[in-house]
Amino acid sequence: MEGEVGTCSSMAALADSLKCETQGEGGSGVIVNESKSAKFPLSFWEIGVAVSVVLGYALGLGCVYLTMPASDYSFLKLPRNLEDLQILRDHLESYTSDYTVQVLVGYCVVYIFMQTFMIPGTVFMSLLAGSLFGVFRGVALVVFTATAGASSCYFLSKLIGRPLVFSLWPDKLTFFRDQVAKRRKGLLNYMLFLRVTPTLPNTFINVASPIVDVPYHTFFFATVIGIIPAAYVTVRAGITLSELQSVGDLYDMHSIATLFLIGLVSITPTLIGNKN
Repeated sequence: MEGEVGTCSSMAALADSLKCETQGEGGSGVIVNESKSAKFPLSFWEIGVAVSVVLGYALGLGCVYLTMPASDYSFLKLPRNLEDLQILRDHLESYTSDYTVQVLVGYCVVYIFMQTFMIPGTVFMSLLAGSLFGVFRGVALVVFTATAGASSCYFLSKLIGRPLVFSLWPDKLTFFRDQVAKRRKGLLNYMLFLRVTPTLPNTFINVASPIVDVPYHTFFFATVIGIIPAAYVTVRAGITLSELQSVGDLYDMHSIATLFLIGLVSITPTLIGNKN
């Protein structure tokens, strides 16, 4: 009897040992999967969606290119500094009057593409709009393309952006989510404040808003209204592009103070409501 009990105990210990090993293997498998997802957070399907969007923009640019006259377009590249922007402006000025539609479509496609995929340099595109089209048409063009690009980024992030945002900006996302949760009743004013002032980067707001459940209609109206002041400052500076020495000249202390004042005015109703 004692032998049978000992045998049963040995078999139970062996079973527990095997169970622990199995769990350990499963746990290590989870760790491996998590490490893989940490290295590259997007799945194959999510990458396919992003590639499809890129191909759509490429098709639009291809159509614009085919309808332009035969010429050397080696100057066409995304400007990275004021020198690149001035070269691009000098070449495009000769096309703007004769091929206005093509230039406008090409400008819109490039700007929206940059906003959608968070490519830096949209400030140079805003300067270019002022230089080519003047203040009022330039501001209208920048507001339209910036809103369209932000909306495109919003919906793309809603589809595939969650793992990317958690991977790139975990701290900012936590802060943004907490602030949005506390300001649900006055969310439009808060989003206007963020758009007008440089409190959070616009690219982060675009990609993180659907993750923290900011409704699209709130996101849309805050974007349309909130980017007008900065768009006006930048587009107006584009008229005197040759006089700019650096991008830092766009936002001096006076301009930044003005933007913060506008932002405080936009959030005042929310502050008053919270106080009451």
